[in-house]
Amino acid sequence: MATRASRPDTPADRPLRSDAERNRERIIAAARGVFARDGLDASMASVAREAGVGIATLLRRFPAKADLVAAVFADRMDAYFEAVTTALANPDPWEGFTGYIEAACAMQAADYGFADVLTITFPTAKALEQRRNEAYEAMVELINRAKATGRLREDFDPSDLVLIHMANAGVVNATGDAAPDAWRRVVALLIQSCEAPARGPLPPSPEHDALYRAMLRASPPDPAAPAPDGRA
Repeated sequence: MATRASRPDTPADRPLRSDAERNRERIIAAARGVFARDGLDASMASVAREAGVGIATLLRRFPAKADLVAAVFADRMDAYFEAVTTALANPDPWEGFTGYIEAACAMQAADYGFADVLTITFPTAKALEQRRNEAYEAMVELINRAKATGRLREDFDPSDLVLIHMANAGVVNATGDAAPDAWRRVVALLIQSCEAPARGPLPPSPEHDALYRAMLRASPPDPAAPAPDGRA
C-alpha cells in the first residue's frame, strides 16, 4: 500500500489519462500564445476559450494562474538562465554583461508574457522561482567580474538589473507592434549609463525587500481566490 508521503502532492503531478493529458497540453499551448500576445494580464477565461476547453477544466489542471505561468514559462526561464551562463563564459566580462542585458531584453520583446515574468515573483511556483534565484546568483558574479575590469560603474547594484527589466517591460508593452524596435534604443541608453567612468552618483538603490514586494504586488490575481468582501 502506498504511503501518504509517496503520493503526488498536486493534481498536476499525478499521471493523467490520455484525454486529460491532451487537454493539459492544449491549455499550455493556448496559454503560451495568449500570454505572448497579451501579457500576463490575459484572463484564464481567454486561455480556456483559446484552448477550446471549459474554465472548470482549466482550473482543475491549473487551480491558480501561477501554476499555469510556471508550466508555460519553464522553458523560457531555462533559456534566461542559459543567457546568464553564456555571459559568464565570455572571456570579456563587460561584453558578457552587456550581451546578457541585450539577450534578456530581446527575450522580453519577443514575448509580452515573459516580459512580465521577469518583473513579477510567483512564490507558489517553486521550480520557476528556484531557476530565477539561480540566474540571480550568476548575475551577481557577472556584475562583480564586470566591475573588476573597471568597465562597469562601481555603484551598479544587482537590483538595477531588475529595474532594467521593469523599464524594458514597460517600453515593450507600451510600444507593441507600433514601434517594435523601440526597446533596442532604450536598452542601449541604459547600457551606456552603466559604463564607467560614471558621470555622477546614483540615488540609493531600492532595498531588496521593497523590490520583492513590488514584484509580488505585480503578480496576476488568483482566479480561485475569494473576492475582497469574502465572497467566492
